[in-house]
Amino acid sequence: MTGEPLLRARDLVKEFPVAGTARLLLPAKKFTAVDAVSFDLYAGRTLALVGESGSGKSTTARLAARLIDVTSGTVHLDGRDITTLRGRDLRGVRRAVQMVFQDPSSSLNPRHTVERIVTAPLVYQRLPVPGGIRRFAQSLMERVGLEPDHVDRYPSQFSGGQAQRIGIARAIAIGPRVLVCDEAVSALDVSVQAQIINLLRGLQREEGFACLFIAHDLAVVRQIATSVAVMTAGKVVEAGDRDEVFDRPRHEYTRRLLAAVPRIRPEWEAARRRNASEREAAR
Repeated sequence: MTGEPLLRARDLVKEFPVAGTARLLLPAKKFTAVDAVSFDLYAGRTLALVGESGSGKSTTARLAARLIDVTSGTVHLDGRDITTLRGRDLRGVRRAVQMVFQDPSSSLNPRHTVERIVTAPLVYQRLPVPGGIRRFAQSLMERVGLEPDHVDRYPSQFSGGQAQRIGIARAIAIGPRVLVCDEAVSALDVSVQAQIINLLRGLQREEGFACLFIAHDLAVVRQIATSVAVMTAGKVVEAGDRDEVFDRPRHEYTRRLLAAVPRIRPEWEAARRRNASEREAAR
């Protein structure tokens, strides 16, 4: 990969106290959820962190987005150490790094209209809105494939896939440089998953943001990732370009994950490779 990474994580460690282990004059036991994880994230590219539940991938995503503090290690955004930022400086990080969560029904305030939800980041960042809040909200709805006139509706009036589109609209509202998707399609039907993946890919082509994509479904990962890091027990055990990891896995854990993926018909895989080559040649 050429050029400097947009986001660089080095030796990230996150420890949590184990409940009920503290005793008088004895140190509390700690659980290491993330153990010396490092990765680089480049503009216009998607790095997928994959692994089974409990592997530490979602905690790693939250460390990278500064939603939780590291125990040790560093996160640099555009060359600037953001690991310990607070207050106004951290607000700038929030503008550059946005999240799309797994469950849209719990990440969208049910008491707020869509207009208020998708424009909330602009209000928080105190940014001007050319053309007015309503028009801007309508344009966001249109960008994610929803009816612009539905900005007056509430989250409960949308399907799961539509609600996730609203979550994506909110995330891109302030033009983030990094989008962190934490199991963003795992709660959706397979057909809807494909639609959301295509939406994210199209937005990335338009905006050029980097994407950190957290998933356990390798079939989904293969459709969106440009590079892959495989995690287990809080550690990255293998990392590389997507096709390298999928076609020539080196670690036994990666091979076990791939063996569990349902096989697709060879002609479909050949068509996927042709399409990928054509997209690369068109760049």
